[in-house]
Amino acid sequence: MDMLLEALASLLTFESVITVLVGVSAGLFIGAMPGLTATMALAVLLPFTFSMEALQGLMALGGVYMGSIYGGAFTAILINTPGTPSSIATTFDGYPMARQGRAYEAIAAATIASVAGGIVGVIFLLVLAPPLARWAVAFGPSEMFWVAMLGLTLVASLSSDSLLKGLLGGCIGILLSTIGVSPVGGESRFIFDYPPLQGGIELIVALIGLFVIPELLTMAAEGRGALPGQTELRKKEVSILSIARHIFGKPVNLIRSCLIGQIIAIIPGAGGNVTSLVAYNEARRFSRDPKSFGKGNVDGVVASESSNNVMVAGSMVPLLTLGIPGAPPDAIILGVLLMHGLRPGLDLFTESGVLTNGFILSMGMAALLLLPVGLLGGRLIHRVVIRTPYYFLVPSIAMVTILGTFALRNSLLDVGIMLILGTAGYFLRLIGIQPAPIVLGLILGGIAEEGYVQTLMAAVVDPIPWLRLLHNPLSMVLAGLVVLGAATTLVPMWLARKGLLDRVDEDEGRSP
Repeated sequence: MDMLLEALASLLTFESVITVLVGVSAGLFIGAMPGLTATMALAVLLPFTFSMEALQGLMALGGVYMGSIYGGAFTAILINTPGTPSSIATTFDGYPMARQGRAYEAIAAATIASVAGGIVGVIFLLVLAPPLARWAVAFGPSEMFWVAMLGLTLVASLSSDSLLKGLLGGCIGILLSTIGVSPVGGESRFIFDYPPLQGGIELIVALIGLFVIPELLTMAAEGRGALPGQTELRKKEVSILSIARHIFGKPVNLIRSCLIGQIIAIIPGAGGNVTSLVAYNEARRFSRDPKSFGKGNVDGVVASESSNNVMVAGSMVPLLTLGIPGAPPDAIILGVLLMHGLRPGLDLFTESGVLTNGFILSMGMAALLLLPVGLLGGRLIHRVVIRTPYYFLVPSIAMVTILGTFALRNSLLDVGIMLILGTAGYFLRLIGIQPAPIVLGLILGGIAEEGYVQTLMAAVVDPIPWLRLLHNPLSMVLAGLVVLGAATTLVPMWLARKGLLDRVDEDEGRSP
């Protein structure tokens, strides 16, 4: 407790507040640019922390991390383009809200949910880091396979118009994930005798191509801006307090989303890209009005943004206690810790408790600073978007996306892949195949394949090798969740097709 109070005292200084504020602002700007991820934001700003003291440098990077994850919500809401992979689910309801003139409401809801999620993640990290880390170690290849399969059950809920089209999109994504070198055997697949393709398709390249390019082509074809017919920020109908009352008036959605974000974040290798999709799916599944999701339901924005901001501190659990980065940006944080002679482990909280707790608390401060920075930045970005004519907006966004794609690996091949996927995504969208299932398949395909192959390789001497996938209680629980998740999504669809679900709803509506 003494170290915690000492860390808090070192944080509550003018210099520390300015450091975190600058980090949050820089991260927000970079995160809002399509193609510039949280990992890239940390990598770009890392050299500026070399001359700082250890705690000050970590505070700056913590602010950048928190701000960049949140910054992806702006483009997700205003131009239907997730700035970071963790903001994919924010586009589902955020952009429809903006099209309805409710952009201020969507931005405010995303901001408040991000602040709440960030603070909850910090509390989890402070209180439960050691036990959660020991639990995370239990995830082996078979468990990772079932985690990936659990994520793939979301395909059905992400394709409300047609399950078949959603499954087709997921299969396309899984097929894209097999391009390149096999994660286990090392053989090259689907490279067509072109060695540069051995690196596979980068997730961010696919994300930009499938989300940004189709939207730009649609804007150019229809001769409209991102938010047609709007000239001013509508804020008369809602206020920050009313939005906050709505969010905290439904605590179950917020708490459930935060718990989902925390659980997924502490699993090493699972990553946070799928966190918001899982939270969004559960919010939709347990909602009293699931049909409103995808059409401008603020609860969908809350679920997505609260869960992906919990991930920031949540992914630090395996990093600080085991030295295992829970997400790609954490690898850079690990490098900074090692550079300052700090070796992650349970002793880090005792031998360097002031510095460690100060770093954790600084992420809580960064979450609080998202409120003023986010609301002011959101208002400014919104005015720029609605006042810029489409013939300036489209080429400007296109230039940023091309530069961002090239900057990932300094590769023109990535730019070409992005444009090819974007063109294909435009035509796939015309026939009803949405980009979200494709990206989900791309994210989880490699995880599922690696877990499955490693499990079977370890079971070569077993009489029935595939039973190794269910060799312990945790694997069986995860397998049961996969079956339950698929059933709770597919059974209502089947009942609705048979007309039974509508009849039940009508009977319930007539009952006193």
